[in-house]
Amino acid sequence: MVSFESDYIAGAHPQIMKCLAETNLECLSGYGTDKYCGSAREKIRAACRCENADVEFLVGGTQANAVIIATMLRDCEGVIAAKTGHVSVHEAGAIEYTGNKVLELPERNGKIVPDVLAGYVADFYADGNHEHMVFPGMVYLSHPTEYGTLYTKQELEAIADNCHRYGMTLFLDGARLGYGLTSRESDMTLCDIARICDVFYIGGTKVGALCGEAVVFTKNNKPKHFMTSVKKRGALLAKGRLLGIQFDALFTDDLYFKISGHAIEMAERMKEIFAGKGYAFHIESPTNQQFVVLENEQMERLKRDVAFSFWENLDEKHTVVRFATSWSTTEEDLRALEAALG
Repeated sequence: MVSFESDYIAGAHPQIMKCLAETNLECLSGYGTDKYCGSAREKIRAACRCENADVEFLVGGTQANAVIIATMLRDCEGVIAAKTGHVSVHEAGAIEYTGNKVLELPERNGKIVPDVLAGYVADFYADGNHEHMVFPGMVYLSHPTEYGTLYTKQELEAIADNCHRYGMTLFLDGARLGYGLTSRESDMTLCDIARICDVFYIGGTKVGALCGEAVVFTKNNKPKHFMTSVKKRGALLAKGRLLGIQFDALFTDDLYFKISGHAIEMAERMKEIFAGKGYAFHIESPTNQQFVVLENEQMERLKRDVAFSFWENLDEKHTVVRFATSWSTTEEDLRALEAALG
């Protein structure tokens, strides 16, 4: 069976596995203080053109989201997110569990609309009882979004302007950031993300690593005693080398962007296959995630030969499913998909 279930179904890119094996017997200090973590930090700063950025490594996306939000918000503040945002829907209440509320906004194609955000915050402060309410202290967005859509540079800058106007932090979830930056429709670079956002992370788990996310604080704003806060939440990896070595490899010779670009090329080829056979797309995605509408009977037949993800019920007879490409997707995989579609 061929699988397009997600972008982390395979282990890790061979170059990462090679680096992990070659350094396996080295005795290194723990908790992210080793030389490979240091090298990875320098390479990420250089790639962002942000020499003063603080870079920290965490194991996974939910962990990164929960730790960043909890350490950067006051206890009276909440985080604004699109109704379809990952922290709103697919984090199992991790944000609320740490004590901060998710404040949901209506979305458009998975994205927060700058004018809607501005209206929401203005209405909050215009409410005479707002002292009795959860204060908006941060805006969370992901790039790409849950539906594989992208923010433009203009949209991101407009959201940042709203954040600055009201003293809110702008946090970008970059679990799939590589796929956003290498998309044919992207008008942003990693440097733009670093310049505009207050904090973001570069996803490794979904972009070729065994695990790991690189959190980048861009405005000399890393929370005080961050490592202690990470450890308090059970999120500090003793063998921090595992993360540092992987990101050191990902940011050597543009591997991160080569991996991402390959997945985009495979996704574009996949789109051609679906379109050529008359399948409908639920939403137009320029990234590695493709959302296809299948008749339910058709979906059950396809499951016999192809793995994919359920996304949502469209109506009684149709379901939206997701197909994702990654570094490990091959032309042979696509040919198998094409044959299975009939």
